[in-house]
Amino acid sequence: MKVSESRAADPREAACPYRLVLEHVTSRWGVLVLMELLERPYRFGELRRAVSRRGRTASEKMLAQTLQTLERDGLVHRDAKPVIPPRVDYSLTGLGREAAEQVRDLAEWSKDRMADVTRARQAYDEARG
Repeated sequence: MKVSESRAADPREAACPYRLVLEHVTSRWGVLVLMELLERPYRFGELRRAVSRRGRTASEKMLAQTLQTLERDGLVHRDAKPVIPPRVDYSLTGLGREAAEQVRDLAEWSKDRMADVTRARQAYDEARG
C-alpha cells in the first residue's frame, strides 16, 4: 500500500479532519520544520541541518515524511527543479505561513512563561512528594 493510500484510509481523518492537521502541525518535527521554513526556503539537506541546530536530529526518512505530510495538507510547497543534480526547494504556502506564525507564537509564549511553569511543577511535586 502506498503512503498516500494509507493516509486516505486513516479513519481519524474522516472522523475529525482538523484534529489530524493539528497533529501534523504540532508534531515534534512539524513544529521545527514550520519554524525553520518561516525564516526562508530551504533545500532538503539545509533544512535537516537547520532542524538539527535546534537540538533534534531528524532522520532523512522522518524529515521526508514530515515534509510530505505538510505538503499534502497545503502548508509546504515543494519545488523540484529539472536540473542535474536534482534540486528541490521547500517553502511555506500562505496557509503554511499562517500556521508557522501560530506555532512560533506558542513557542515564544512557552519560552517567556517557563519560569511560571517551573514554579507550578515544583509546587505540584512538593504537594505530591
